[in-house]
Amino acid sequence: MNTTQPIILLFRYDLRLSDHIALSAAVKSGNPIIPCYILDEHSPGEWTMGGASRWWLHHSLSSLQASLTAKGGDLILRRGQLQEQLLKLVNQVNASAVYWTRMYEPHFADIEQQLNQLLTAQGVTAKRFPGYLLFEPEDIRTNSDGPFKVFTPFWRACLKQSPVKKPLTVPRQINFYKNPVTTEALTDWHLLPTKPDWAHGIRDSWQPGEKNAKKLLKTFLQQGLPGYQKKRDQPALPNTSRLSPHLHFGEISPRQVWYTIQIELALTGEHQQDTECFLREIGWREFSYHLLQHWPTLPSIPFRPQFAHFPWRKDQRALRAWQQGQTGFPLVDAGMRELWHTGWMHNRVRMVVASFLVKNLLIHWHDGETWFWDTLVDADLANNAASWQWVAGSGADAAPYFRIFNPVTQSEKFDPDGTYIKKWVPELKNLSGKYLHRPWEASDSLLQGAGITLGRDYPKPIADLKVTRQRALDAYSSISTKTNGA
Repeated sequence: MNTTQPIILLFRYDLRLSDHIALSAAVKSGNPIIPCYILDEHSPGEWTMGGASRWWLHHSLSSLQASLTAKGGDLILRRGQLQEQLLKLVNQVNASAVYWTRMYEPHFADIEQQLNQLLTAQGVTAKRFPGYLLFEPEDIRTNSDGPFKVFTPFWRACLKQSPVKKPLTVPRQINFYKNPVTTEALTDWHLLPTKPDWAHGIRDSWQPGEKNAKKLLKTFLQQGLPGYQKKRDQPALPNTSRLSPHLHFGEISPRQVWYTIQIELALTGEHQQDTECFLREIGWREFSYHLLQHWPTLPSIPFRPQFAHFPWRKDQRALRAWQQGQTGFPLVDAGMRELWHTGWMHNRVRMVVASFLVKNLLIHWHDGETWFWDTLVDADLANNAASWQWVAGSGADAAPYFRIFNPVTQSEKFDPDGTYIKKWVPELKNLSGKYLHRPWEASDSLLQGAGITLGRDYPKPIADLKVTRQRALDAYSSISTKTNGA
């Protein structure tokens, strides 16, 4: 490779400088480096970034730019179809190579294949590096040399792989390309909302960027990991890591999370069960990408074919009530309001609200998947698709269809004193005991004393849990009968 020609380092979901395998390889080559990010809003199709993700991307790119500036470099921004924009840049600077971190979404896989062909045809080296997952999906195989469909044996196979390597540090010196290169202004991309400005709650809840991701991991180790196994299901407690958006945008690598927690365990010898439980959640992220790699239609087509015949209902009024947190079921409404306000929702509550939508309301999981895609700061194609299909019963290793989360018993069990509910559904703050979880059962006098009139201050339930549970089971029975009779 001609060391006078620059290497273009294409950033995507790897917006960091530490443990960046492609960056370290580019530095080692001796060539000058041009860091670049291309905003391609066409290639992903319906999975173009939603509003909350665009907000995060703006601040994450701003943080990355600051890190590069501190090292003496600059982040080149381009917008348009990725292959076209990248080839333009290659020709403008006479680049010798393009390095990037591998992605696994179907549209990214197609782009990477095209890039490799286009660059090679021009005599430009194309190099793809790992770094978004702990294990490459094709490396994890069953005994019959196929992909896994069940999580536990998948994770067992992962743990038998070579130990996770120590993360790379930030290169001490980076030889940046010094000639001027045209770039766009981040503010011209209009990633942030204007009017109405719906992001004030997200701004108050998050600080994107590599530095803050590392800080959050450290806080989790000190405050969240102890007791994680038992407390992670309680949405009012601070025992979840909240690292998911940082992982998604690559502000921290899964290897950094894994290694840091393993080192902590080795040093202290404490919280082994909590540690294993948390790392298993990292494993579910790996499993989701394993599924997406081998079944690229996962975001749109049921993994279990019989669910193609499921009798979903169209009910825009019920869907809207669910989206707005106005269902009349306090835990569901608390979760949906937390999502809208912060761009995030506790994992236990995600399962409850998803179950309510697809089973009690019989609304297609794709409608929920789409809403989450737009409103979550950690919207991730593999995790989103696999999780919604899991709850719907149509996915890999899915819960039995008859496992229908009851939002009342779930809140009584995991938010017993109603701290989480009262935070997000303040209309109910003067209720206590069991009626906080089921206000429709409270007497008129009790409701009046709490300043509540159902249907005015807080909605009446939009569904009968017992009736809709049976309706869901009957619907599932109908497709099971069709499948068995086919």
